[in-house]
Amino acid sequence: MIKVENVSKKFIKNKNKREKEEFYADKNITFEAKEGEIVGILGPNGAGKTTLLRMTAGILEPTEGTIEYDELNYKKNELEIKRSIAYLSGNTKLYDTLSTYELLKMCANMYGVPKEKIEKRIEEISKILNLDGFIHNKIAKLSTGQTQRANIARCLIHDPKYYILDEATTGLDIISSQIILDFIKDEKSKGKTILYSTHYMEEAENICDHVIMINKGVIIESGTPKEIKTRTKTTNLRDAFFQIIGGQNNEE
Repeated sequence: MIKVENVSKKFIKNKNKREKEEFYADKNITFEAKEGEIVGILGPNGAGKTTLLRMTAGILEPTEGTIEYDELNYKKNELEIKRSIAYLSGNTKLYDTLSTYELLKMCANMYGVPKEKIEKRIEEISKILNLDGFIHNKIAKLSTGQTQRANIARCLIHDPKYYILDEATTGLDIISSQIILDFIKDEKSKGKTILYSTHYMEEAENICDHVIMINKGVIIESGTPKEIKTRTKTTNLRDAFFQIIGGQNNEE
């Protein structure tokens, strides 16, 4: 289980040439994600989703608050926890001179996958994400959808317990998006814990067990999709979100 408690992240930005000001990208965020659960982090661009996921993955350190994995404090057990995490950011860059096969082999070695198991693991991942048609092609020559599948494949190589996925399907065609969503559902069925950030409300409604809506760095609503729709008297999460924020997108 992932437990995020009262987590905030403060940054300093230039107000003008002479002055600087502090601002919170996220403020007092608290939630839990249990085994076999997909938790959606929803909100518009600039809402604080990526900062929250980076803190949860250990890439950024919270200004305040604590993050635990199975009751282990992240700060005190960083290396152990990182071995069990797969993190996908919206702007992750891959070595485009490598093929997907070479990328997976490199990542397998980095994560300490036993050498005798690497080929079998790559074969399994290739079937899961339908990589067979391009696995030996250079990443530089892949389509956007193929590149994203290669990106997710390298997250899979060490069989992680936790997935932290930031905008995994943004910009993809319907076929590539569905392959990735099916993969996420399958990993959930294996008991994996998944944090899934997206601004596609319909997508989240389809796959998420629990939803956390964020706007301007704070949680504005949380619950199952059904609970949120019931409380807001709406029929979908998109309408629910706009009703909660008063019908206006507060994206900056």
